[in-house]
Amino acid sequence: MALLDLEKHFAFYGAYHSNPINIAIHILFVWPILFTALVILYFTPPLFSPLIPYHPFVFNLGFFFAIFYALFYAALDLKAGSFTAFLTLLCWVASSFVANSLGFSLAWKVVLAAQIFCWTGQFLGHGLFEKRAPALLDNLAQAFLMAPFFVVLEILQPSFGYEPYPGFQTRVKARIEADIKQWQETKQKKRS
Repeated sequence: MALLDLEKHFAFYGAYHSNPINIAIHILFVWPILFTALVILYFTPPLFSPLIPYHPFVFNLGFFFAIFYALFYAALDLKAGSFTAFLTLLCWVASSFVANSLGFSLAWKVVLAAQIFCWTGQFLGHGLFEKRAPALLDNLAQAFLMAPFFVVLEILQPSFGYEPYPGFQTRVKARIEADIKQWQETKQKKRS
């Protein structure tokens, strides 16, 4: 899969997220997972010293991941990707304030509870509504890296008719249907 091929990435994601209830669950839980991950990553050692002392921003793994995600999203699609990049960096800023005010002894408990709750919701969404294992079982990196961006696209497409380029939605839908059909045929053969 080409690294910056949005159509292939979104079709892969869509094949695992075709049930409306499962999609809604992901819309609710994906960004809190990212946010709380950034909260706990706030406590990793700094990668370099800040120019301004005594501020809540630590340039550590959380910062690195937020920048990496933001740049990747912007490279995938200029408009929606840049918007998602902005949201990602906003999450890093907000998570830094939350982590700084909670302190590690409380933050890890809040993060653990939120992560368990959100991941449980997503697994239940796949098991009860999608009837298909989550994408992370087939492509861990794609699932973790792409999920926040796809959730944004899931909102932008029906709400505003957004397409990264003309025909995107039609081509992705055809790929999703073909992938789901192939998965169902494979599943049927295993039962036989």
